[in-house]
Amino acid sequence: MALSEVGYRILVIGLYGSTDEASLETAFAPFGEMIECKIMRDRETGLSRLFGIVTYSSEDSMRHAIQSMNEGLVDGAKVTVLEAKAPSHRSGRNGNERE
Repeated sequence: MALSEVGYRILVIGLYGSTDEASLETAFAPFGEMIECKIMRDRETGLSRLFGIVTYSSEDSMRHAIQSMNEGLVDGAKVTVLEAKAPSHRSGRNGNERE
């Protein structure tokens, strides 16, 4: 799977519910130019799902952020930072083929 399919995205897992996009951006801005910084929220409640996605303009920035921030702190919460992978392509629910 080519990296270009997902861009240069990282997952930031373990955020506090009170962390917002501005705090996430402040924590990850030092590592390079960001294209997007987003806290993932529940569609119905609007509450944080306790993880975010940061998209960088370069692979070097993404790698630097992962190396520097994995097991680091964002708003006092210890976070796990991983490279985002493209979702698997499924043809039906739960990965089952549709008929």
